[in-house]
Amino acid sequence: MAVGGRATVQSVGADPSHRFSKPPRTGIHLLADWGVEGDAHAGPTVKHRSRVRQDPTQPNLRQVHLIQGELLDELAAQGFQVLPGDLGENVLTRGLDLLGLPRGAQLQLGTEAVVELTGLRNPCAQIEAFAPGLLAAVLGHDEQGQLIRRAGVMGVVRRSGLVQPGDPLRVTLPPPPHLPLERV
Repeated sequence: MAVGGRATVQSVGADPSHRFSKPPRTGIHLLADWGVEGDAHAGPTVKHRSRVRQDPTQPNLRQVHLIQGELLDELAAQGFQVLPGDLGENVLTRGLDLLGLPRGAQLQLGTEAVVELTGLRNPCAQIEAFAPGLLAAVLGHDEQGQLIRRAGVMGVVRRSGLVQPGDPLRVTLPPPPHLPLERV
């Protein structure tokens, strides 16, 4: 099932070094089963430093980090200055509730690239170091007291392609039952 709408790519970023923020680019190349070409988190096995220390042979479920641009709007309303790429995302979207999508949803970015969502980003202390109070601002709790992580979603590249700001986004949902995104 495909989900329509006017979702777009607002910004893209990549960084060959393990830094918190990623500089915005005019375009990024997504490579199937690899990630963002030239990005420190690309590859078939884990690249996040703490996970590499635990088991470097784990599959990389965090090849691409996506955040919805509306989060930056909310943070600005709370007094935080967070620009595209500041939170380390590879793709900043607009017009799509990324957090509401199920595990296995596929996002077509532009005309070719496809990213399959694997889970939620677990915000870490680096967010707090970037701006005091920001960690609490990207976390919340639902009516049942369950933790809500709002710092984006993670995915793996299923089909290669170029992604640029302004590209359309198209969502294809997996067959039911739809499983919620969990921390990866």
